[in-house]
Amino acid sequence: MDEDVRDILLGVIAAGLSGGFGWFTRTYLWRRALRRKQAFFGLPTGSDCLFVVGRQMRAAETSVHRNDAFALLELSALIKDCGANVQIVAHDEARQGFGERAEFCVGGPTSNSRTVAHLASMLPGVRITVDAEQREDRGTVRVGGETYRWNEGQEEFVLLARLVGGEGGRPVFLLCGQSAVSNQAAARYLARHHERLARRYRTNSFCLLLKVVNSQAYGPDVTELTADVTRAAVAPAAPEPAAASGR
Repeated sequence: MDEDVRDILLGVIAAGLSGGFGWFTRTYLWRRALRRKQAFFGLPTGSDCLFVVGRQMRAAETSVHRNDAFALLELSALIKDCGANVQIVAHDEARQGFGERAEFCVGGPTSNSRTVAHLASMLPGVRITVDAEQREDRGTVRVGGETYRWNEGQEEFVLLARLVGGEGGRPVFLLCGQSAVSNQAAARYLARHHERLARRYRTNSFCLLLKVVNSQAYGPDVTELTADVTRAAVAPAAPEPAAASGR
């Protein structure tokens, strides 16, 4: 009887130790993953971040495209997991520097003036055609000697960049697409692949070019990585050749 009681007690102790060790391991791994996520997004517990949105094209100045709103929903769970708070700001009201707070800037240069500033100061190697008169080239992205044209509904490109600079060192995430659905696709890509991106780039800057395939049929679901254009994007762009003058 004494041996039976001893065996039971030893079993209870072993189960308790095993359970406690398992709980400690799971907690440690969860906290480590959380710290990495917070460091990657620049969102420590209790911090604030900006979500800067542009206006909807061919709509009222105060109108936001629904896909840009969906982009916020794609990222809201990540922001909440980090224990941070989000402030939604219109592009023409975000008159402040960068680095003090993490920022998610959504929209191309035709709809978001904040994007224009970020491209000029941190991604000088990127050229995006915004001239309304050049209808065939409108939205075309040029970077690293390559040209990526906008084929609406069939093949759309979007820049997904993590940019670090300014006082404070908090990152700016730029989601600069040729359409609102491509903006949402970039947000979804970031939400799904942030762990892999954090392992590869850690807390450094990067700029990726993504391609959204047949959004007319699939929406933002089918997104492919076209190229890592970081080196070309952060380098000053070569001057465009002057047009030849006619006689």
